[in-house]
Amino acid sequence: MKTIKRSQKPIRVGVIGLSRGRSFASSAKYVGLELVALCDQWKAKLRQTGKQFPRVALYTDYDKFLEHDLDAVILANYFHEHAPFAVKALKRGLHVMSETSACKTMAEGVELARAVERSKKIYLLAENYCYFAYNQEMRRLYRSGEIGEFQMGECEYMHPMLARDVAAISPGGNHWRNFIPPIYYCTHALAPIMYITETRPEYVNAQSVPYSPVDTERHWTKRTDIGFHILCHMNNGAVTIVNGICYRGHGNWYRLHGTRGLMENLRTQGCQGKLRLVHEHWDQRPGDVAEKIYTPDFPAHADRARQAGHGGGDFFTNYFFAEAIRSGRQPFLNVYRALDMTLAGIQGWRSCLAKGAPMEIPDFRRESVRRKYENDHWSPFPEDAGPGQPPSSILGFIKPTRRQFRLSRAVWREIGYKGP
Repeated sequence: MKTIKRSQKPIRVGVIGLSRGRSFASSAKYVGLELVALCDQWKAKLRQTGKQFPRVALYTDYDKFLEHDLDAVILANYFHEHAPFAVKALKRGLHVMSETSACKTMAEGVELARAVERSKKIYLLAENYCYFAYNQEMRRLYRSGEIGEFQMGECEYMHPMLARDVAAISPGGNHWRNFIPPIYYCTHALAPIMYITETRPEYVNAQSVPYSPVDTERHWTKRTDIGFHILCHMNNGAVTIVNGICYRGHGNWYRLHGTRGLMENLRTQGCQGKLRLVHEHWDQRPGDVAEKIYTPDFPAHADRARQAGHGGGDFFTNYFFAEAIRSGRQPFLNVYRALDMTLAGIQGWRSCLAKGAPMEIPDFRRESVRRKYENDHWSPFPEDAGPGQPPSSILGFIKPTRRQFRLSRAVWREIGYKGP
């Protein structure tokens, strides 16, 4: 990794979406990004964040925001709106870093891939879980041949929440969080496996698990399921099991088996951040041991990374975005890998609703493949509701009760939301 030189010309960047986007805005200066504009429709939040950055222009309109003197934009807006916002920015000749996920439909994915190619601008998916210290170390180990050829992986992202806390970040009956099938949020689990091994999923089989009626924290206005499970068939013949997302037991886990060893991060109390490396006796080379457990550090910029959010990942997404712009070379988490992991969720949901039937993950690097999906607008989100559109739960179209809406609205009022 390169060291950022202060003499390098700053890259003028704007951030849209100030709940998630504040982390990116705060650390921009450390990698040579000059924050010059902020955008959010929530005026109170915009004013509050603006006080932290008094010299930065504030916008509530995205189109006007794009007219500012910018080199690049960071999209931290709603999960299901990233693709159209990215396409607009690319058409204006701006580099784009997008929060997950890359798109909400196959058609949007086609349009996004084409827009990046036509613009010749940098696109990076800000999938920060790739850049945990132990995931960067596992990438280094894998590339050095430490576990041989990747054969089987397991990965999970578990993030259980109180119903009240979910309501606080999902204001409004039609908020995207109330409709997103949990499998769409698969990238925090799958992306590190792709990053470590440089493989991609070619097809998936998947299942979804609904909330139990006896669950005391069944989320009030959510119309979705509690968890998902994907069997990803990778392009090197390996299989990856992907699990998530709201089951009890918060944590992240990545386990990779290869032809000469195993590596995984540890999850037990007091061992988070540690990495376990295992070799059978017949695979051991001079200096190898049967089992090694240690705490890896970041390969570079450790002090900055340790101060950043999401295990240092928020620093490294900004870092690799800036480096890609300066070099003119697309980053590892380019638009194609962004789509590979995003489409695993969309096609995974199709598989869930088809009782686990295999679904291909089309390779949008190829225009001949893209043409097959350019009119595929299949979507569970409310703005797309209509004949032929899927539900958000394996149980079908769930309708929250009046009591559930009443409980949620009480929380929405507390946070200042006055909408429906």
